Amino acid sequence: MLAARALRAVTRPILHGRAFPASPVQLRWITDEARAKISQAVKERPVVLFMKGEPAAPRCGFSRAVSQVLAAYEIPNDKFKSYDVLVDPELRESIKEFSDWPTIPQLYVNGDFVGGCDIVMDMHKTGQLEKLLEDSSVIPVIELPPETKA
Repeated sequence: MLAARALRAVTRPILHGRAFPASPVQLRWITDEARAKISQAVKERPVVLFMKGEPAAPRCGFSRAVSQVLAAYEIPNDKFKSYDVLVDPELRESIKEFSDWPTIPQLYVNGDFVGGCDIVMDMHKTGQLEKLLEDSSVIPVIELPPETKA
């Protein structure tokens, strides 16, 4: 009875753009194998980007924007890895559940989920992304000369 009720809750149609409240029992689509692969992937390099396409040839505007921001920081190749989710449908769906974030691209720094395009762009504009990359020893800290008063 409980399983049938949970299945109905998950498969209910969406009415007027709103889904019914989630059931306490939810189906998980990510396999243990996929979760292990993603967990290993985000720890493989200090900066990991799951995107549509490749940094040199992004296949969506959001992925292009994040790729361009990261390129501006000149992250060394040995500290950066990207994954094209379009070549692996299981990865494309599993990464969303792994991070509990519904969109791609997704950026990870030192194994921690940073965010998608909007968050990365905001962090870049405020200087938080540069500080995160510096604090994570991904890029060197640039020391500016002290200001001199005229």
